Amino acid sequence: MATANALRADRFDEWLQRINQVCGRFCASTLGSEFSGAVREHKSGAIKLSFVDVAQARLYRTGREVEQSEGKHFFAAFQLQGHASMEQAGNRVSLAPGDITLIDATLPSDFTYSDNSRQLSLILPRHLVEQSQRYGHVRCAQKISASSPIAVLTNRLILEATRQNSLSQHESEATLEAIVSLLRPAISNCDGDVDVHERLFRKTLSFIDEHIRSEELCPELLAREVGVSVRGLYRMFSKKGLVVAQYIKNRRLDFCAESLRLNSAEQKLSALGYSWGFSDSSYFSTAFKARFGVSPGEYRKRYQH
Repeated sequence: MATANALRADRFDEWLQRINQVCGRFCASTLGSEFSGAVREHKSGAIKLSFVDVAQARLYRTGREVEQSEGKHFFAAFQLQGHASMEQAGNRVSLAPGDITLIDATLPSDFTYSDNSRQLSLILPRHLVEQSQRYGHVRCAQKISASSPIAVLTNRLILEATRQNSLSQHESEATLEAIVSLLRPAISNCDGDVDVHERLFRKTLSFIDEHIRSEELCPELLAREVGVSVRGLYRMFSKKGLVVAQYIKNRRLDFCAESLRLNSAEQKLSALGYSWGFSDSSYFSTAFKARFGVSPGEYRKRYQH
């Protein structure tokens, strides 16, 4: 009996170690004597995902594990087999085969697997999800039912993508963008639910985009134009988990990246940064690499052909 328990403990520790390698820092505990688990990672260009098989286990992360993880992305969890439940930010969902949910890696989360479960866990870059939502509100821990057209199409797309071993960087990035586009109706709030504060926030975002090229765009100017105090502006963004100046910088970087993808002309990178409001070329290059993982020059090379 002692030997059997030791073997189960070794298998469990090995499984959790693999989870931490592939998905970031998590804690876990078994729910019974019949634990089983395996993890298989899949990478193809920009697509990074894992197949997680598990039975009778709880997988969770507290604020401590969040701080120890570098990833600020989202996870799209596709329930392929069995059942699981997931909780985040006070929301709890039960997942059956074909269901999908979105998880924010910057917040604590808690998964429970009672029977033989297989999940596909896809990493979605934060800038890709938030850019598609215009930072309005990304709805996490909400079940996208297997019977919905969105779930059917998204499941087919991601499973087919895992069968393609020769996707280029450009093709894999386009696949991720397509997945985010398919999920958009399910992870964003409907306009009918927008209150006066949300409308003001969206008005502020529109003003930022309209004046994004201006070096004069700053919190003080923004507050004055939308009719709130600077303190009120900071508070409005803080409620969304955002910082005003950082949001402006990230939007400029997003537009720069779009220009690099769509324009093959050999425009000087310093001129590109300046055209989108960056007055310092060194700062622009550093900020771009921090957001996208590569320098502006390397990013442009991906799309030259």
